Amino acid sequence: MKKKMIFSEFFRNNGMVMGSLLMGLVGFWLIFLVLLPQLSMLDFSFRFNLPPSEIGGPKDVYTLRNYSQLIFGSEGSEGTYNTVDLMVFVRTIIAAIFVTIFNILLCYPIAYFLGQSKGTGFARLLVVLLIIPYWINEILRAFALRIIFGDSGLLNETLMFLHLTSAPIDFIRQDIALYAGLGYAYILLMLFPMYNVIESLDRNQIEAARDMGASWVRIHRRIVIPHSKPGIVSGATMVFMLSAGALAAPQILGGPSSLWFTQLVYQWFNNSLNWQQGAAYAIVLLLSTIIIVLTVMRIFKVNMGDIGK
Repeated sequence: MKKKMIFSEFFRNNGMVMGSLLMGLVGFWLIFLVLLPQLSMLDFSFRFNLPPSEIGGPKDVYTLRNYSQLIFGSEGSEGTYNTVDLMVFVRTIIAAIFVTIFNILLCYPIAYFLGQSKGTGFARLLVVLLIIPYWINEILRAFALRIIFGDSGLLNETLMFLHLTSAPIDFIRQDIALYAGLGYAYILLMLFPMYNVIESLDRNQIEAARDMGASWVRIHRRIVIPHSKPGIVSGATMVFMLSAGALAAPQILGGPSSLWFTQLVYQWFNNSLNWQQGAAYAIVLLLSTIIIVLTVMRIFKVNMGDIGK
């Protein structure tokens, strides 16, 4: 009954023609650009890597071999484990979590300032300065960061000029450039959901708390953060999912030992031409990130409706 009321209100507000067009476009996007490709990928992940002549034949059956290879390796023996790929997977998830936490800590004070500035000239200028760099392609930004963090880059030259270090620091090999690049790549996806929620916070609540003697830490812990929790979770979800699934930044900014799980997926698809194994790795990454996101939402008691507001 409630769903019928929502649909009737939607068509009443947008009209039958425009409402049907919007519903059709959303349905096309969900079915043909999201659902069907994922189902196709899922089907691939349970297939053997067969020559084209044998596809559809008696050997083309479903199997769990592609998934077991991630755990036990190509031999499939339960006595040995595929420690290389498993460690890459774990390191990718942990790194994505740290990138997400870093972006939360970086963007929260900026979002609070913008949300409480109520459209002042300086706030608008700051938003423009944050947006302008994203007019440049992501790959070009990654190469620019590699130049900045290089041995003879701007950062090392500045540190040596200030005599803070006597030799260049290898930011690439230590993965500092990679984490900085991932944090920078998705900063707006964290900032604007938080800003959007904090902007709706009534300043009178903060003023009342200050008048009653509450410290700034207590004000943020009891008023601002609970109010902005949906925006924080929304931004964290996007940053975590995109960081775990990033490919360009790890390829360009990563060091020799900083293999990303998406690079393994890329290698299976393009180098080994084993789409079935690559699909299995991709499905594992997708399901793992979704489970982590849903678990965090449950811990912080945030549902999809809160995020969509």
